[in-house]
Amino acid sequence: MKFRPFVLHLILVVNFFLFSISEAHAQAPEKSSSSEILQKLRKLNVLGSVLYIAAHPDDENTRLITHLSNEKLYNTGYLSITRGDGGQNLIGPEIREELGIIRTQELLQARRTDGGVQFFTRANDFGYSKNADETFNIWDKEQVLADMVWVIRKFRPDVMITRFPPDERAGHGQHTASAVLAEEAFTAAADPKRFPEQLKHVQVWQPKRLLWNTGVWSFGSQAEFDKYVDKLLKVDVGGYNPLLGQSYGEIAAASRSMHKSQGFGAAASRGTSIEYLQHAKGDKAEKELLEGINTTWARVKGGDKVEKLIQKAIDTYKPTEPATIVPALLAARKELQKLPDSPWKQLKTEAINELIQDAMGLYLEVTATDFSAAPGQALAFNIEAINRSATPVTINTVNYSFAAKDTTLQKQLAHNDPVKYSTTIKLPATMAYAQPYWLRRPGTLGMFAVDGFEDIGKPENDPAAVVTFSLTVAGEPLTATVPVVYKRTDPVEGEVYRPFVVTPPVFVNVGEGVYMFADQEPKQVNVRVKAGKANVAGKVSLDLPKGWKAEPATIAFNLQAKGAEQNVAFMITPPKGQHEAQLKAIATIDGKNYSYSLDEINYSHIPAQTTFPDASAKIVKLDLKKNGEKIGYIMGAGDDIPTSLRQIGYDVTMLRDSDMRLNYLQQFDAIILGVRAYNTIDRLKHHQPALMEYVQNGGNLIVQYNTNHALVLPNVGPYPLKLSRDRVTVEDAEVRFLKPGHPVLNTPNKITKKDFDGWVQERGLYFPNEWSSEYEAILSSNDPGEPARDGGLLVAKYGKGNYIYTGYSWFRELPAGVPGAYRLFVNLISLGKHNGSGNATKSSMK
Repeated sequence: MKFRPFVLHLILVVNFFLFSISEAHAQAPEKSSSSEILQKLRKLNVLGSVLYIAAHPDDENTRLITHLSNEKLYNTGYLSITRGDGGQNLIGPEIREELGIIRTQELLQARRTDGGVQFFTRANDFGYSKNADETFNIWDKEQVLADMVWVIRKFRPDVMITRFPPDERAGHGQHTASAVLAEEAFTAAADPKRFPEQLKHVQVWQPKRLLWNTGVWSFGSQAEFDKYVDKLLKVDVGGYNPLLGQSYGEIAAASRSMHKSQGFGAAASRGTSIEYLQHAKGDKAEKELLEGINTTWARVKGGDKVEKLIQKAIDTYKPTEPATIVPALLAARKELQKLPDSPWKQLKTEAINELIQDAMGLYLEVTATDFSAAPGQALAFNIEAINRSATPVTINTVNYSFAAKDTTLQKQLAHNDPVKYSTTIKLPATMAYAQPYWLRRPGTLGMFAVDGFEDIGKPENDPAAVVTFSLTVAGEPLTATVPVVYKRTDPVEGEVYRPFVVTPPVFVNVGEGVYMFADQEPKQVNVRVKAGKANVAGKVSLDLPKGWKAEPATIAFNLQAKGAEQNVAFMITPPKGQHEAQLKAIATIDGKNYSYSLDEINYSHIPAQTTFPDASAKIVKLDLKKNGEKIGYIMGAGDDIPTSLRQIGYDVTMLRDSDMRLNYLQQFDAIILGVRAYNTIDRLKHHQPALMEYVQNGGNLIVQYNTNHALVLPNVGPYPLKLSRDRVTVEDAEVRFLKPGHPVLNTPNKITKKDFDGWVQERGLYFPNEWSSEYEAILSSNDPGEPARDGGLLVAKYGKGNYIYTGYSWFRELPAGVPGAYRLFVNLISLGKHNGSGNATKSSMK
């Protein structure tokens, strides 16, 4: 992937929190309660649709989506322009593509909670931008617009709603861009001259209106909002749904709380809650969101008979005997099939088929005996089918998407009598690996590469394998398709599900994502070879650029069992002079090369994710001198800086709660606080005196960025400083030296402007904008058209030691192997080994 340099490596994540939805529920077959069946039944007679549009995961208004989907019963979608790859991660070390995978799954869990449908475009969240022009310089605007038009033409929303306005009030360039694009897509979707290649698969579509979901936040003050509020459309989203047993505020909070990687756990609300909508384009609504739009079956020619049969099912529904509605549903489906083809016909047919299964308590499950298999591998599958109603059901055939023929059963499913059997099938050699479709081939900084229309807009891959049951229900045909999943029984959690995936036959995981060579000494590179299937033998080698040498050239491996591992080690010698390159690990089996690593992401609130990034690592020979050896590290929200520092020879100790005492801390040449430590570690408010005493006694404390929201104590430094939202988002923005003679720019490494070349995603974020005169501002930078931001690196003498506060994005630059970032960060660490620039005496704020 041709993105800004980013480390992909094997991560088996330790769960830090107890989440409300466990992995055991993530892929389990859906089982609807009687009240949920009635809710779905009522939705069958509503033919309205709404598409909500914003830039990122967590931008959506879950209260409005919940209300529209569950109270109004509209087909409600959320189109997130990006997958949130450029954000921060509160629950672990994953960033960039891995974070995008996590946030994709969090959005899907949110939609399962609030009843919405999820869509994406090919746009990549490259990080914070300050205006739409900056965003469109990186995104391919026409491609993103095409994707939005495609989603609109397929989903066919009656109304579109944006979260943000198309101007600077949106507060983020990608936010603004999402609204600008929504306005253009609103018109373009109806124009046959725009993206005509799509019209082989979809028809043009014109939504009735476009609105902006505004609020007090978009006005200068409450008083200004109050002057304008009568011109806005108002929707009360605070209702209570007795069938679901919750208010929409309660459901919305559970949905919002799925965004755990962003720390967006939300409190439930009950009672009246007003959302405000401002007209943007199309016909203006005066009282109702879908005003002037027929949301009954009358909008479909001949749909009146379908509506009457569904209403009959609603009127005669018995909560204790839901299967009694099956004949009415079958009759409604039969009438539906007589209607001309249309998106509503397809959508409601699928909904009726699912509802028939729900009403009968029809449980169909296919599980693999392993969560993964390689193409060509034979694997056992377990099938369970049970009809928990008196409605007659017969299984006729079972079709495996990964097998050449159907299995004819002709098996009647008697009431509450399960049918269970197993079969072994050899997977086709042509089955595709389960790599997320948007990561299958390199894209650009702003766009993922996606081929063909079939994947555009989809949140994730289709299941790797599905099984289709051909049934007869009460004399009528019914087709039910279920994904193949893996299931195990955990002694604590019980049944635990995860997706079934198809994998390469062998993996080669390079030990680190970046190897830093601070001198000419060889460095050991470890490679773990892992079998994706049984009986894998061959050799592994490293592909290196000219000037780099590996010993030995190849190493043989022989793995008899699937999952078996063999660790091999190469000694890599760098060339002279500073140099950056990539190495790639290659496993060769029977003359065929494989260069896939294995990356597993396991968090309890989302399904387990398995991907296969390139088995590569960045290798950097840099000109580096360093002072000091021992570092104490306090992990905050999560970052890879400790690993990066070990790469250049530091002895890094992860500090525990019990370590926070002066006599223990004094052994360290520097103590470093990870990103957002003062936002995420409540105990720091108790440990702050020990840290300050460590500095007073000659220690060197480096504090990385925190947000100004929800600090665990009001003062993070020994002298006053005020955090802000100031940031420099352009990664190649000029950096100016305010104190060119200061030790951090000269000792032990002479820092020059070249050390700020090759930075990724940004310069820094959440800089202080006010500080007392004890602090010295070392660097200055700013985005185009903005004032200088001088608060990114502040150094203060405190007693015998040094306190450093820095908002520069070390957590991105060091794992990305940026040489200049290493040189400057080493200087920060080394500051405790020489005199600072003198004590300041005043405490007035700058």
